[in-house]
Amino acid sequence: MVNAAQDPARQTPAASPWAAVGVSAFDERVYQSILHQPDAGADGWALMARATPAELSEACDRLLALGLLQPPDSMGGIRAVDPRVAIRALIRRRETESELIAATAEEMATAYEAGLLREEPSRLIEVASGEGAIAARLEEMYARAEHEVCLFDTPPYLAPPAPQVDLQADLLKRGIVSRGIYAASALEDPNTLSRAWNMVELGEQARVLPSVPLKLLVVDGRRALLPLTSSEAGGYCAVVVWHSAVTEALQKLFELAWQQATPLGRPAGNGELSEDEQALTRLLAAGLKDEAVARHLGISLRTLRRRVSDLQERLGAASRFQLGLRAAQRGWL
Repeated sequence: MVNAAQDPARQTPAASPWAAVGVSAFDERVYQSILHQPDAGADGWALMARATPAELSEACDRLLALGLLQPPDSMGGIRAVDPRVAIRALIRRRETESELIAATAEEMATAYEAGLLREEPSRLIEVASGEGAIAARLEEMYARAEHEVCLFDTPPYLAPPAPQVDLQADLLKRGIVSRGIYAASALEDPNTLSRAWNMVELGEQARVLPSVPLKLLVVDGRRALLPLTSSEAGGYCAVVVWHSAVTEALQKLFELAWQQATPLGRPAGNGELSEDEQALTRLLAAGLKDEAVARHLGISLRTLRRRVSDLQERLGAASRFQLGLRAAQRGWL
């Protein structure tokens, strides 16, 4: 009895690498024939490729379409294209097609998610209860981010900030855009302010508002994490919202707030400001109240207001609003 694994007639041939660029085994054989015997002519190529004249003609048409053959010249002959050029072109074409398929998959995924929601609306949200569950969801969302993360940052803080800081830092190292809007009340805490400036130095785009409506994280405009409840005992829960009209509305809410917020950053070190004045302009730009600014700088309210008055006089500003505008014009903010 003949072993099938040792019978060449019954073995399945290994797939040719040419198949990866859309060339069938038969068309490859025709191309190889033309490549090795360019002057054999149609009859010779058909014999070498074990093809009929009609099959050879159809194969040549396909090879022409793939760019592996040159179109017939004035003498009616055809020639093979240099495989180094032709194969690279085929690979680039396949890469482009793969990118288009990937883009189509994203569009189809949106339709797929919408269909699931219509079938079972409860899929729209996932409730995470307790610090551990929320931390796990947060880590997962940061890990799956592909383009951008948007964040509302506001007190109270019911969990240590360190894990999220590490996640944001890793995110920025991956080249993902991170935009954060901080509540001014949050920046009254020295640790939070220092953390915000550190994130800006790492590449975060940060802005400040007097207040933000809620804690919020939106990833790629498709998934959102926001709190549901909290308790005095420290137990709390949050909800993950999947791509839907809700996440689109939350993204729009962030964009509206972003347009109204004031940029948070360090003044340019152009020598026009002392270190104390640089710190002062940063804190004023963050929208902190006088008491909080004085506390950060370790000075009295009287001293603070005198320094602000001195800066206004230097810039010819009649108000703190004008002071901010003119400091920005000079590149101090």
